[in-house]
Parts: sequence; structure tokens; C-alpha cells
Amino acid sequence: MIRHILAIDDSASMREILAATLTGAGYQVTLATDGQSGLDHALTESFDLILTDQHMPGKSGLDLIVTLRGIPNYQTTPILVLTTESSAPFKSAAREAGATGWIEKPLDPGMLAELVAALVPAGVA
Repeated sequence: MIRHILAIDDSASMREILAATLTGAGYQVTLATDGQSGLDHALTESFDLILTDQHMPGKSGLDLIVTLRGIPNYQTTPILVLTTESSAPFKSAAREAGATGWIEKPLDPGMLAELVAALVPAGVA
């Protein structure tokens, strides 16, 4: 069951939207400002879902995903990329990196809440 979400984005306004949407839907949310900060949180806490921006200073979203997939605790954790990119090559690269899926920006908060709820395994309440 998804209870604790790590949301990583270098945009303060996007972090506010993610926090408001997800806490409003009943999730515990930890925010990070970039890929390295997100990795630091992931190494010290346990998360049920990770949302990461793609384009950030330092470590990109796909770089972060590759790193996380190498950590036993995150090999099967759902990881969604938040991005403005929608090209087939990007989607292919995201899959190769280990992304569960992606959400195109601009973000629709209602759709985000529905998508996160849909990630809950069938039969789990």
C-alpha cells in the first residue's frame, strides 16, 4: 500500500502542488529539491512511491532512477517521472532506466491523485 511518497522537483511551485495534492489525498509526503537530495532521502527513509522531475541540476530524474533501481529496497518501488518530454525516445529511455511510468507536465492534480490511487494493488484497502 502506498503511504509515504518522495516527491522530487527543483521547482518550488511544483513541490507545493505535489505536496498539497498528495497530502490532501491522505499520503505522507517528503519533498526534495533535486536528484541528489532525493537520493539522500531514499537512503535514509523508506518510500512506497517516488515521483521525480526529469530536468534538474546535477542528477537528472533518469540518472536517479538508475541509481535507485540498484538499491534492493527500491528495485520494485513504483517510480514515476514528471516531465515536459513526450517523445518516443524519452519514453524508451525512461523504461530502460526503470521508470514505472511518466506524467507529462503541466500536471493535473486530480489526475495525479487518481494515478497514485490506481497504483495500490488490487484487493488492498
